[in-house]
Amino acid sequence: MELKIREGALSDAPLVADFNLRLAEESEGLRLDEALVQAGVAAVLKDPAKGLYYIAEVEGEVVGQLMITYEWSDWRNGNIWWIQSVFVKPEFRRAGVFRTFYNHLQTLARARKDVCSLRLYVHAENTRASQSYERLGMTRTHYEIYELDVRKNGER
Repeated sequence: MELKIREGALSDAPLVADFNLRLAEESEGLRLDEALVQAGVAAVLKDPAKGLYYIAEVEGEVVGQLMITYEWSDWRNGNIWWIQSVFVKPEFRRAGVFRTFYNHLQTLARARKDVCSLRLYVHAENTRASQSYERLGMTRTHYEIYELDVRKNGER
């Protein structure tokens, strides 16, 4: 299986939004607002300052995606690339798609002087994913995530 990784384009927006809806339902049992997700995906694809999507293809078929967003670290004088919105079609899981994404991101990040780290968060109960990330050389940090949703009903 030859896997190709490319940057996402605006033409990918419908599929990326669909993958994100499936990801939320599958991983957290959430049914997201489809229009809100579509607008959010389009916003990223139109403005790379918000983030970048990467698309995995096998023989022209899109089989997975992930997004990176950026966090500036004044302590480290560099950008942290947050890996988010990872989705791989079920029939392509455990076939090295995430590993290929991860290796691609490492190569890109190491070629830039402004990137100091790759990070991601994982649901505490998702031990299979945690083990996969550790096998790739990532380490668990001592941070926990806290959040306050300031939007009424999650909308703007």
